[in-house]
Amino acid sequence: MRPRVCAVSYLNTVPLVWGMLHGEERGVFDLGFALPSECADQLASGEADIGIVPVIEMARQKLEYFRGTGIACHGPVRSILLVSKVPFREIRTLATDAGSRTSVILARVILAEKFGVEPRLISRRADLAPMLGEADAALLIGDPALRLNPSTLPFEVLDLGGEWVAMAGLPMVFAVWAGRKEIIQDRYERAFAGSCRYGLACLDDIVRQESHGRQVHQELARKYLTEHIIFELGERDYAGLQLFLEHAARLDRVMVPGV
Repeated sequence: MRPRVCAVSYLNTVPLVWGMLHGEERGVFDLGFALPSECADQLASGEADIGIVPVIEMARQKLEYFRGTGIACHGPVRSILLVSKVPFREIRTLATDAGSRTSVILARVILAEKFGVEPRLISRRADLAPMLGEADAALLIGDPALRLNPSTLPFEVLDLGGEWVAMAGLPMVFAVWAGRKEIIQDRYERAFAGSCRYGLACLDDIVRQESHGRQVHQELARKYLTEHIIFELGERDYAGLQLFLEHAARLDRVMVPGV
């Protein structure tokens, strides 16, 4: 029986699964799509065997991960934005995207360590105006963040990928292919790597086919996938992943136990 794989429905996952959709890896997995938090829930419930899982959920569920591919950044990520009506040191309430887990912890880490605040969190659907109607600041991730132009917003804006890299001196890893120990097999790791390589070789096709339906300009989609997001992970990425989990564990032992 083919492993059931849950992939994230955002643009930043498309290159990772392109080979599973159109290349030699087609048919290796039973592939479905969901929000990041939903992928994590599907692994927890047993509905999926493997998922592109937020690293916070990987740690919380004590999952193993496939090496070599994932979603990371080495600087500004563009798709994880903290938008605030007040100076960051004055944030008391933060509306968070209900589809996010790792980014919520990242926002909490940066706000606590850089700005000395620990706001009350409100989970909401990703829609900036009503989020800021209820809270001092809003956290938007993925495609909804890409649809915003930070330079034209009349608010304070932080790119949390860039903030982490500047603060930590290491990359930020947001998600990895993960599952229970028994599913971590070399043949699947090779399939994920092959699918990613095929996607990176087909970026022009991906941008052309995916940007319009997601309401993201082609130029931004291309820059995002080629300059902001890192798909092939190395040792510095994994060092950044471990450091982030250590920072997260100091902040929240419930979400990140035993790191």
